[in-house]
Amino acid sequence: MSEQTMHFKPTLRLFDATMIVAGSMIGSGIFIVSADIMRNVGSAGWLIAVWILTGFMTLIAAMSYGELSAMFPRAGGQYVYLKEAYSPLTGFVYGWSFFAVIQTGTIAAVGVAFSKFAAYLIPALSENNYLFKINLGSNSAGVASNFTVSAAQLMSIVLIIFLTWTNTKGVKGGKWIQNIFTSTKILSLLGLIIAGFIFFKPDVWQANWVAPFEMKKLSEAGNIEALIGAAALGAIAASMVGSIFSSDAWNNVTFIAGEVENPKRNIGLSLFLGTLIVTVIYVCANLMYLAVLPLHEIATAPQDRVAVAAANSIFGNAGTYVIAIMIMISTFGCNNGLILAGARVYYSMGKDGVFFKKAATLNKNSVPEWALWTQCVVASLLCLSGRYGDLLDMISFVVVIFYVLTILGIFILRKKRPDIARPYKAFGYPFLPALYMLMGIAFCVLLINYKPQFTWPGLIIALLGIPIYYFVRPKKNPEK
Repeated sequence: MSEQTMHFKPTLRLFDATMIVAGSMIGSGIFIVSADIMRNVGSAGWLIAVWILTGFMTLIAAMSYGELSAMFPRAGGQYVYLKEAYSPLTGFVYGWSFFAVIQTGTIAAVGVAFSKFAAYLIPALSENNYLFKINLGSNSAGVASNFTVSAAQLMSIVLIIFLTWTNTKGVKGGKWIQNIFTSTKILSLLGLIIAGFIFFKPDVWQANWVAPFEMKKLSEAGNIEALIGAAALGAIAASMVGSIFSSDAWNNVTFIAGEVENPKRNIGLSLFLGTLIVTVIYVCANLMYLAVLPLHEIATAPQDRVAVAAANSIFGNAGTYVIAIMIMISTFGCNNGLILAGARVYYSMGKDGVFFKKAATLNKNSVPEWALWTQCVVASLLCLSGRYGDLLDMISFVVVIFYVLTILGIFILRKKRPDIARPYKAFGYPFLPALYMLMGIAFCVLLINYKPQFTWPGLIIALLGIPIYYFVRPKKNPEK
């Protein structure tokens, strides 16, 4: 059978799909970002509220996507939904952003997180161990600029290459990696949460819950600034950049719909189950932090590694190694899911003639090998650049805009394509999808006002897709 006539094989069951949802969501964020959230909101009640609010938004979005996945049960997911609801241009702008930063940047960030925590066990893998350095001269202020490559960056690239190679061998191999590592990290997180409550510190817990909803900004120097009114709303939006990033990638399973058994049922169900499991775990993990660490220690955890501080409080010095191993397991499984799913978007774009033609081909194992390796190259370059963290902060704004547009697409498609079978309909329609859109728009508006550095750069990256689309679109089939 030729490469062009190969088709995706539906070999993923409901459990496999749910593990892809949960595994792609749980990376290193839950172990780290609560420190930044605490600095922004300064209280136990608001820390938990930010995670609950993020989880609520994610669950609404996931249940809404179930309708779209049942309507269009094929590879490409959100790219396909945006194209069908709006236009090929809108789908391409999303696909471009996904390729340039959203997926590849996340793969890079998760890969480097793996290496950073592996350095606890193997110090030679430290991000401070520079393998080589190139002097790029000095700027106008006389500050030297260097291009460096650390052992952590190189290790992250090796990890990305290995997982990409594994996924070129067929979806079954990627499925088993995902199932084993996701199950392990969920059980490990539950174990850490249970251990935290076994070693519960009543005095710390009580102190943390004095005035739980008195919002204040905490600095590492110990300064406290009360927040009220619009400033408080801005603090919540700034906090949610981290929690949304930690909860993102839940939609990855929609990209591989062509490989899921009974996708009209199992995609929507896996979205709900996966996001619910992760939301409960995230909220419980933060309650555990509050049970063993004072607010100030959460806010000032060294290098924001709250989980390490909590584990040290529970297990002593061995806690550092416990968390290091947990994060290595977590990020390994997370990156496998991201790599597996991401290439299917480029496959769909290639089929539509708006991406490299080779991306639209499958190898003998019925996977888009060329798209997988192209994704690997871009993610590896972002690892070397060291700018993936900045890019992800910038793109958080755009990610939420695309989620809002996609959920608005449910309303549009009910008018535009009423004839399409909808075996599953968005839960709580129209109220809950509309509520998500309002919450998403409010988040974006607050970021524009209070954290503009997180908004306009990401918007520029996305909008660059417009001229690129008109350059690459098929000339024989122009958009109407």
